[in-house]
Amino acid sequence: MLQLSFVNFKANSYIFVEDTPSNDRFFIIQTGKVSCYHETPISGSSLKILGPGDFIGVIPCMSGHSHTETVIASTDVTAIVVRRDQYPELIVHNTPIALKIIRYFAREMRFMNDTRAKMTVKKVSGTDSPEELFNIAQFYEDKGFEAVAEYGYYQYLKMAPTGANADVAKRRFASLRKRTPVKYLESPPENIRVYPKENMIFAEFQAGSDMYIIQEGSVRITRVIEDDEVTYALLRKGDMFGEMALLDNKPRSASAITHEDCKVLVVNASNFEQMVTSQPSFIARLTQMLGERVWSMYRQLVNGLLTDQRERMIDMLALQIEIMKVPGGKGVPYQTDFTPQDIVNMSGIPSQQQNLALNQLYSDQNVKVKNGKINIPEVDELIKQAAFYRNQQNRRLKAQS
Repeated sequence: MLQLSFVNFKANSYIFVEDTPSNDRFFIIQTGKVSCYHETPISGSSLKILGPGDFIGVIPCMSGHSHTETVIASTDVTAIVVRRDQYPELIVHNTPIALKIIRYFAREMRFMNDTRAKMTVKKVSGTDSPEELFNIAQFYEDKGFEAVAEYGYYQYLKMAPTGANADVAKRRFASLRKRTPVKYLESPPENIRVYPKENMIFAEFQAGSDMYIIQEGSVRITRVIEDDEVTYALLRKGDMFGEMALLDNKPRSASAITHEDCKVLVVNASNFEQMVTSQPSFIARLTQMLGERVWSMYRQLVNGLLTDQRERMIDMLALQIEIMKVPGGKGVPYQTDFTPQDIVNMSGIPSQQQNLALNQLYSDQNVKVKNGKINIPEVDELIKQAAFYRNQQNRRLKAQS
């Protein structure tokens, strides 16, 4: 039988502090109010006041990573304590709590996606116009990714059959279709799908309501920003993606492209609702993975504030190591599956600066390259160095504000 405990906090007491280690529990506020804010000054982020029914500490609890917010009791607060190991049973008794947490994660991820795009570009159009989808298709055709471009042109014509670039899109789609016919232009009924390498599963700005779980291979989540492909995440077996469109019914905020030959399990709106009520272990795992995604996206925002490219790349590499929860220890090395180019792309380095960035990465003492893949001589030292860079940048930003 599920037994939950209560905890009390006095007004003005600190409940959580950003960047401190996580614990195995989160709180649901019963009475009182709390203030939540990010210590790192990120554009668009503001003070949040939470009250009864809201939860705090759920991101670090579910992800197993450090706290992303500082939380202070604005008044005396009473809260329910939920341990991570109690969460699956809580879902059985109270499914709406799980859905509320999942939708909160979805909102946070969309905010962070939009914020990162604004940090990366000088000017953001702020529109989900189909013409943006045409531009994405054209970008990939110019780069030689014909299957990706074919999919993009098809989705553009589907959204805007009489659009400003419809005639051009029809000609290019027809030409590409003859050379590299894409297997999935529409969403088929089967729940297991196999995609070749460098195929688009879905495109930024495209409507959609499917979520995907990788069974084999890997997928990169990207956005085309100022004529560059910025990699948001490189996902592997067991990872999920596409959940934001499933949960908030808005256009895709990024594209999903197969990095290797890939097999995925598809979850749509109808079987998702069934899973919520009948498979608490799946929902618990989904919540954990979304918590990890929110945490990593926040860290990516902090990474984007680093103005020195070498520091940004080292921090991005450390972030990937932390996401994978690679065990450390004095003198412990780690052989990654990342190429130097992967880290440069993830760090959002403009194409015209990438050769210099690669040279900086090759010469850094925290990085060795073996057979084209990055080897880390000492995991703990890399993570410690990245934290130092973030703290230094944070102090500079606070001094300027």
